[in-house]
Amino acid sequence: MSREVVGFIGLGNMGSVLAANLVEAGHAVVAHDALGPQRSPEGAAHVPSVAEVAHRAEVLVLSLPDGTASEQVARAVLDASGRRARCIVDTSTIGVGAARAVAALLAEEKIGYVDAPVSGGVAGARARTLTVMYAGDDGACSRVEPLLAGLSDRRRRVGDRPGMAQALKLANNFLSATTLAATSEAVAFGLAAGLDMATMLDVLNASSGRSAASDDKFPRHVLTGRYAAGFANSLMDKDVRLYLDAAAGQGGPVSVGEAIAAVWRRFAVAEPGADFTRIFPHLSSAAARPPRPSAS
Repeated sequence: MSREVVGFIGLGNMGSVLAANLVEAGHAVVAHDALGPQRSPEGAAHVPSVAEVAHRAEVLVLSLPDGTASEQVARAVLDASGRRARCIVDTSTIGVGAARAVAALLAEEKIGYVDAPVSGGVAGARARTLTVMYAGDDGACSRVEPLLAGLSDRRRRVGDRPGMAQALKLANNFLSATTLAATSEAVAFGLAAGLDMATMLDVLNASSGRSAASDDKFPRHVLTGRYAAGFANSLMDKDVRLYLDAAAGQGGPVSVGEAIAAVWRRFAVAEPGADFTRIFPHLSSAAARPPRPSAS
């Protein structure tokens, strides 16, 4: 029995691992990345264009940096000659409005859209512990659930229309951004008071201050000096701003969101493209600088 061909577009840090997971799960994968085949996983067939992917596969998976990229790919799929594509699974974090817009664009040509952002980082993707939160109508979700099982062992349908999974992903990343920034400030404070970082983390992780930042990001990347979680500060800056815009648009509280967005924006501007765990040395060095004299 021949295997169904799955298309994959976007082979960055996350996409290349997700595509590899599909190959390892037994799917026939046809992949494309704008930068070329260098990150195409072994066992996948790399093709030179989005149109070729849309021509060869009925279900396409996207892993792209933002909503603009997702819309561009969706339009390229719609314009593809001999298109076979019937459903798109978007694992990108693009925001509520962008997901709704792409879904509406594809619906005009009766192409299904499943909003399926992921959380857990590159390490989680490799370990298949990544959380895939997805939303879409019953038909589209049923169509792609076997494929989602190839991406990760952890999956949860969270809604019946595109945009709902994006809302949950933005809430998640806002919390992640907040705890990482807050833990960085707290650890910097403890070090300045003479405490040892490893001791602080041991106690925090046995106390009420425990979080994914103190339990995972700090022991693995800050304490070791690796700073290699595989997620750029520019992407976290983008995600926090998407959260803030969506929350403000719904009339929700944004006082904490505004403060956290400002922290991540300063970090992204100061060190563009840095691993997001480097927010600790960024905030620590900022704290060590003498205050600017006030204008009189």
